[in-house]
Amino acid sequence: MSLPLQLQHGEVVVDGKRLATLRIDAARPERPTIVMLHEGLGSVEMWKDFPERLAARTGCSVAAYSRYGHGSSDRLTEKRAVEYMHHEGEVVLPELLEKLGISHPILLGHSDGGSIALIFAGTYLEIPEALILEAPHVFVEDLSVASIAQAKDAFEATDLRGKLARYHAHVDETFWGWNDIWLDPRFRSWNIESYLPAIRCPILCIQGEQDEYGTMAQVLAIQQRVPTSQILTLPNCRHSPHRDQPEATLNRMSEFVRELEKRRVHLR
Repeated sequence: MSLPLQLQHGEVVVDGKRLATLRIDAARPERPTIVMLHEGLGSVEMWKDFPERLAARTGCSVAAYSRYGHGSSDRLTEKRAVEYMHHEGEVVLPELLEKLGISHPILLGHSDGGSIALIFAGTYLEIPEALILEAPHVFVEDLSVASIAQAKDAFEATDLRGKLARYHAHVDETFWGWNDIWLDPRFRSWNIESYLPAIRCPILCIQGEQDEYGTMAQVLAIQQRVPTSQILTLPNCRHSPHRDQPEATLNRMSEFVRELEKRRVHLR
């Protein structure tokens, strides 16, 4: 009988900001660490039990963190810049990995987190072992903007604020930091496709057929520029495959980790 996984909550100062962290040690320490990068309104807490289930299913160590302005990390005190995801991928994430002592991780990015993972992988070519991307964005679509505008209405008129407050210590700053920049007219030209051709590591994209924040055009753009990338499309699934289709998502992620292990053996 396997021992229960030990969750280690902590914090680290990166880029001058205090960030909340979660670590789960591997059942199989020879496997790479999976580093989880949350969505635009996500946090360590919003992953719920998925990090534990992922560690148990893959045998990998798992690390997650709440970005600046999210969860119980430092409160956001300024407006987001159009290039905020570039800063996360090029400055914050490499420093975080160094501080946590993680080399050659599998980056698991959801939505904005997937975009950050792509920016990192297109900048630091030799570091990531692989990318697992749930509903990533590489450019801005009309669908995304319309849904984010609807989220603004819901935050102001429904119980959405109360729901998000369960996962964020500074919920207003978190929400408006995300919502304001995505609805800023300057953000319509945001595009990270130029990072894609340089990426060398394997990529698995998981996309829900009913994703309200992005279409298949996003993952197809990745596959066009990184031909070795794989796509899993899930029916009856919106923007969060790990919540809407957890078993199918976990099964494919764990299979991908096994594929990576076989690839490492073959390359030796």
